[in-house]
Amino acid sequence: MSFQQGLSGLNASSRDLEVIGNNVANANTYGAKSSRAEFADMYANSMNGAGSNSVGIGVQVAAIAQQFTQGNITTTDNPLDLAINGSGFFQVSNGAGPNMYTRNGQFKQDRDGYLVNDQAHKLLGYPADSSGTIIPGKATPIQLPTGGISPRATDAANIEATLDSRVSATPTATAINFTDGTTYYKATPQTVYDTKGQDVALTYYFRKTATDQWDVYATANGTSVSVDASNNPLPITSITFPSSGGVPTTPTAPVSFNVPAVTLTQGGLSEPINNIQLDLTKTTEYGAPFAVTNLTQTGYAAGQLSSIQVDSSGIIMARYSNGQSKPAGQIELATFHNNQGLQPLGGNEWAQTYASGDPIVSTPGVGNFGLLQSGALEASNVDLTGELVNMIVAQRAYQANAQTIKTQDSVLQTLVNMR
Repeated sequence: MSFQQGLSGLNASSRDLEVIGNNVANANTYGAKSSRAEFADMYANSMNGAGSNSVGIGVQVAAIAQQFTQGNITTTDNPLDLAINGSGFFQVSNGAGPNMYTRNGQFKQDRDGYLVNDQAHKLLGYPADSSGTIIPGKATPIQLPTGGISPRATDAANIEATLDSRVSATPTATAINFTDGTTYYKATPQTVYDTKGQDVALTYYFRKTATDQWDVYATANGTSVSVDASNNPLPITSITFPSSGGVPTTPTAPVSFNVPAVTLTQGGLSEPINNIQLDLTKTTEYGAPFAVTNLTQTGYAAGQLSSIQVDSSGIIMARYSNGQSKPAGQIELATFHNNQGLQPLGGNEWAQTYASGDPIVSTPGVGNFGLLQSGALEASNVDLTGELVNMIVAQRAYQANAQTIKTQDSVLQTLVNMR
């Protein structure tokens, strides 16, 4: 026995305790991965490799390997907190050096709208154009919109309704009066928008003129959108149903009508809305009470950004105060053939090395890539109970190695004391 074995054992046990202490310290660090000390025995080389009864000369720390197992996912109230459920790393950049990789999804929006982590490194992904179409390619820093969304004028509308075939027709000689409910059957309102995003209250009136024959009128803020030379209201279209009921025989395609400039509730004038394509082809006539089952149109007012939501595929949806939403970008993830070859940088980030191999990139949920969960974070995968047990074992190993040194010292002292 020599001091070499005991000294190497003390050093190895000390490193083991350091690793355990680091694991315990990061038990509550989001995205942190536990490490373990891996040991190897040591033997002195002999000439030609001869000798089968060699006594080892101690132990060495062969590697400190991080364990990239999945941590528990905990929910938060922040939609920009992101957790990867499965394999993959977020890619972040400081704009100067190579990309860095992290499992910590605590992102925030900086003053310029970029998504950044606590180290001010920007999250990478694909941008979206003004219409919300994702543009795949080389990942770049994701910048969220800071402005609002422009209005859109209504250019199409759709009505799906059931008209009651049992009601009697209104006499042709009776002119329609929009303030007199006896001159028409039913009415249904719809809000449309001009090019400035100003809302106009459109109302459709259904008037039966004969068996299976209906006229459709429309007013904008109380003003008929179609009139004759004497300023009398005219229908924007007529509907003919088959005698068996069901969908119309005419029209079989959307009909076009214009909305003139009208006085708004605030006192100003709206802009004309031209060539609205009104689809009535799914309107039906049966012996059943009047019912509107669907009423849609394509316009909307201007809106301001109200919230951000990230779906499981990494698409970032921007939601606006006018009820509209559109993609603002998509997050790209990276994986490696050898995660343990990554170099820890601190700050919950790793760097690519030759041992890790080149990154393989794609979007969440594709192939072996994990899914994203918004409003959640991946907790550390440190098993605190197991680390405390490992600490006891490492402490005992340290004490045992110290005892071998003490025993060797006692043996040498015996030799020194011999006469």
